[in-house]
Amino acid sequence: MSPHPRPAPVDPTRVRTVPAHFAWIDHRLRDRLGELSLEAIALLLFLHLAADKTGCSFWADATIADKLGLPDAAIGEARAQLVAQGLIAYRAPRSQVLPVEGRRR
Repeated sequence: MSPHPRPAPVDPTRVRTVPAHFAWIDHRLRDRLGELSLEAIALLLFLHLAADKTGCSFWADATIADKLGLPDAAIGEARAQLVAQGLIAYRAPRSQVLPVEGRRR
């Protein structure tokens, strides 16, 4: 028995289940979001959702920009921010979501 019982869901008729295609996002990213622009956060979320099991994604910048409703140039700027923060690696045309580590300064 847990020392702190979990409260009931707000809507118990709509509790989510984990589908076979579930994308995993490390909860430690919560501590890093304040270091990122909204565009970088949107790109990071997209890359997490698009990544294969090794964290790699091959989506084209123009397609990502279209899906996120951002100008094409915003994708390059957001990517540079994510690379500088150590959250992704990039070698055209492939992005790789990296393991979340402590803050980088």
